[in-house]
Amino acid sequence: MHEARALSLPPVPHTPNPVNFDDYCQQKAAPPGSGTYYALRQASAKSQPLLTALFALRREFEETVKETSDPTIGRTKLAWWQNELAALASGSPSHPVSKALAAYLPDVKAEYPALQGMLAGFEMDLDQARYLDYPNLRRYVQGVGGTFASLVARAATKSGAGSGQISSWSAPLGDALLLAQLVVETGNDARHGRIYIPIDEMQRFNVTAADLINRKYTDAFTELMRFQTTRARDTLRAALAAVPAAERRAQRTLLALAALALALLDEIERDGYHVLHQRIALTPIRKLWIAWRAK
Repeated sequence: MHEARALSLPPVPHTPNPVNFDDYCQQKAAPPGSGTYYALRQASAKSQPLLTALFALRREFEETVKETSDPTIGRTKLAWWQNELAALASGSPSHPVSKALAAYLPDVKAEYPALQGMLAGFEMDLDQARYLDYPNLRRYVQGVGGTFASLVARAATKSGAGSGQISSWSAPLGDALLLAQLVVETGNDARHGRIYIPIDEMQRFNVTAADLINRKYTDAFTELMRFQTTRARDTLRAALAAVPAAERRAQRTLLALAALALALLDEIERDGYHVLHQRIALTPIRKLWIAWRAK
C-alpha cells in the first residue's frame, strides 16, 4: 500500500499486545551489534533500563520523520506522540516506550519540557530538508542532539549537579555526536531527500545537491567532506574535554558514543569519504573494544 493512501492506518507502529516494554525498548534502541548496544553496556546496571528507554524514544521520533515520505502522515504521527508525551506526564501512557519511561524516570514532569523539545527538534525534518548556513543547521542540531544528550546525562548522573550544570557540557556533546552522525549518513540522507550540509558551504566547495543525490565523487566533494569531518571531529574533542572529571564514570554511555563516533570519522577519512553509496561502519568486535575503553 502506498503511504499516500495510508491516512486511515494507525498513526503509530504496531506493537505486540501484550508486550514487555523492556524487551521492546532494547530491540528498538539497541539491537545486538549496534554502537548503542555497546555504549549502553558501559552504563551502570541501575541506569541501563532508563537510558535504553530514552534511546528507544529517540529512535521512535527519528523513524517517524525519516521513514515517512508523506509529511501529512509524519505530522499525524508526531501529533500522536505529542499526546502520548502528555499522557506520560499525567501518568497514563499507552506505548511500550512511554510505559518504560513512566517506570524508570524519577520525575517525569520535570523532564516533560525536554521530551517535548526533542520532539520539536525532529519536527523540523518535516518543515525543511535544507539549511542555508551553519547557524541554521545548529538550531536543528541543538534540538535533536543537545536536548537528547542532556536527557541521557541527567538519567546517568550521580553527582547531584543541577540541570543547568549538566546541560552546560552535555548539550554540546550531543550537538557534536549529531554532527558526526550527519557525516556518516550523508549519502543515505541525500537519497531520502534531506541534505544537512549547509547550502553556503556546498556553494563554497562547488558541490551541488544533485552531486550528492547522484553519488558523484569529485575532488570538490572530497574537500567538502574533509571540512565536514574535521568540524565534527574538532567539536567532539572539545565537547569531550569539557566533561567534568567527576561525571566521567557515570557518563560512560555518552563517552563511549563519542569514542565510537571519532573512530568512525577516522574510518571515513581513511576510506576517502566514500559515504554517498554506502554507510561505512565499524565491526561489532571493534565497537565493543572502543566502547569498553572509553573513559
